[in-house]
Amino acid sequence: MDEFLRKKGSNPGRGSHSMAIAAGEKIEETRILVARLINASERERVIFTLNCTDGLNLGLKGLLRPGDHVITSRIGHNSLVRPLRKLEQHGVRVTRLAPCLDTGVVSSMDIERAITKDTKLVVITHISNVNGVIQPIEEYGKVARRHDIIFMVDAAQTAGKYPIDVEVSNIDLLAFSGHKGLFGPPGTGVLYVGNRVELDSLREGGTGSQSELEEQPVVLPYRYESGTVNSVGISGLGAGLKFIFNESLDKILAYNRKLVDRLIEGLTAIPGVLLYTAKERSSQAPVLSFNIDEYEPGEVGAILDQAFDIKVRTGLHCAPAAHRTLGTYPLGTIRLSPGYFNTVEEIDLTLQALDKIARTKLD
Repeated sequence: MDEFLRKKGSNPGRGSHSMAIAAGEKIEETRILVARLINASERERVIFTLNCTDGLNLGLKGLLRPGDHVITSRIGHNSLVRPLRKLEQHGVRVTRLAPCLDTGVVSSMDIERAITKDTKLVVITHISNVNGVIQPIEEYGKVARRHDIIFMVDAAQTAGKYPIDVEVSNIDLLAFSGHKGLFGPPGTGVLYVGNRVELDSLREGGTGSQSELEEQPVVLPYRYESGTVNSVGISGLGAGLKFIFNESLDKILAYNRKLVDRLIEGLTAIPGVLLYTAKERSSQAPVLSFNIDEYEPGEVGAILDQAFDIKVRTGLHCAPAAHRTLGTYPLGTIRLSPGYFNTVEEIDLTLQALDKIARTKLD
């Protein structure tokens, strides 16, 4: 990103000089890398957004109209919950399905049973940012395609951590952020728009192309990329994608699973810890929520921060609907989210700290 600003930091598509061309080439290189990651056959269908929330809003509000019916789950983040609630106020009907209490997974049969003649969209969070349970999106995609319904996936927690194939999973709309599993900077995101979908644009403006038109160009990706894009952020996202391809997704996934397994085993051995995880270990992502008897989540987070210099997220995690489903509303949980650059030693230090905190109440 430093090199980009020094050598290519011009406005892409807004000039014919060398720096503008170099900036445009960097953005298109990143677009190609994203398409490769998700197996998108046309790079033009990769739209750069402000973040995952922006992508979800574009997909939902660009597609849905009064009278349409949407099927979703009760484990979504507010980035999905709030735009759907806004659309409800304008005549869109929403069905929210609860996951199975035993597995934490939404049944594909429940989705199929909820379909009506007005159902236009099935939108699912791939992995809850609260309990980390992986949802079987391939099953959902088959149901949606069988009924000729648009299928959208919120992959904020999975892009760069788990394989996602938009063709295999019949995904029409895929939104994700750049600053999590893709190792990009904050303020970057992606929306993939499949060829079965045509979205209305939410913003209109300069695109650097077809400047003679007073109407928004319809050609992709510029139809949805108005104004100056976050070119330096996109260059950082491209660097993160190159790192993933060099390391390999399989290697990253295996290491993250190793850390998660160690955390689960260690937390299970600590007295007073209540874990909210998948029934099957293979369905558990590196997002773990738990509570400790006689402690509020915020209290544990403050102790970890101030006494042990360990940073965790506590509370509702911008996902009150998921916490209501788990039964942890209104206080929420303590969440650990180990990543590829964490070490086994750091996991063990965290477990030791939590053991001390839990045993303090017992003593």
